[in-house]
Amino acid sequence: MPGSAVTYAFLGPEGTFTEAALMQVPDAAQATRIPASNVNAALDLVRDGAADAAMVPIENSVEGGVTATLDAIANGQELRIIREVLVPISFVLAAPPGVELADVRRVSTHGHAWAQCRLWMDKNIPAAEYVPGSSTAASAMGLLGEDCHYDAAICAPLVAREQPGLSVLAENIGDNPGAVTRFILVSRPGRLPERTGADKTTVVVPLPEDRPGALMEILDQFASRGVNLSRIESRPTGQYLGHYFFSIDADGHAGDARVADALAGLHRISPNTRFLGSYPRADMQETAVESHTSDEAFTAAKSWVASILQPGSSPAENVSAASPTA
Repeated sequence: MPGSAVTYAFLGPEGTFTEAALMQVPDAAQATRIPASNVNAALDLVRDGAADAAMVPIENSVEGGVTATLDAIANGQELRIIREVLVPISFVLAAPPGVELADVRRVSTHGHAWAQCRLWMDKNIPAAEYVPGSSTAASAMGLLGEDCHYDAAICAPLVAREQPGLSVLAENIGDNPGAVTRFILVSRPGRLPERTGADKTTVVVPLPEDRPGALMEILDQFASRGVNLSRIESRPTGQYLGHYFFSIDADGHAGDARVADALAGLHRISPNTRFLGSYPRADMQETAVESHTSDEAFTAAKSWVASILQPGSSPAENVSAASPTA
């Protein structure tokens, strides 16, 4: 809407699961919403200042990480994840009126959607050829064009039912009825969302050196501080064969002492580590913290070390003395 205070970009076109995720953001209905043709385009709108934030998919419960997003946020001008949204995923097979299931020879959709419907396709139309699409909605809308070179599309039920030029050939064709896709809202760097106790921190860590134990050294920064990892994926940097970075989700907030200490450890061994944000978990599941990795335990440990360096100082002075200087 013209004059709206906030502008959001999202992986378009309209009707994608990404737009459904965006609509879970409280002010999205009143905001200006810009559909982008791909993930990079959506994030570039944020980097260029044309949008305040962008909603993009990052992970699917069936197919794992969305590589286009993992690569896009790991490179270029830094961005921050400020929110995550979970969307249950279901699919239909749509086609123009008059097309029957037996007529379908070529089917278009996004690669992740195709992977989630592969078993159904193999069972019902095994000879159908897959035509890659930029999104499920784009494939569905492509069926309305005069020069469409495929017969049907896998898309969200809402897209198929809202378009008068489409009919649904089959419903609930996903192989996993419990499939969920995780989306992230990404903005330019700024103040972090406040700690909630149910938070997640995302970082990108380049492998500093390809040698035995290099990955273990990265993981130990979390394990030794009691920080659980909910996701870790490797991606090639593109520089040369065998050079990778790791995209990591850790339970907790950068404001938590154990997480902050782990981040400092990561930076020591891999100075090009990229911090992508600390934000509330979509499921609001509180992080279990053992007593020896609590903020209080870290404060007490710093005080103890300070008392060794400055005998006779007060506990408050100890904590101040043990804290790192800017």
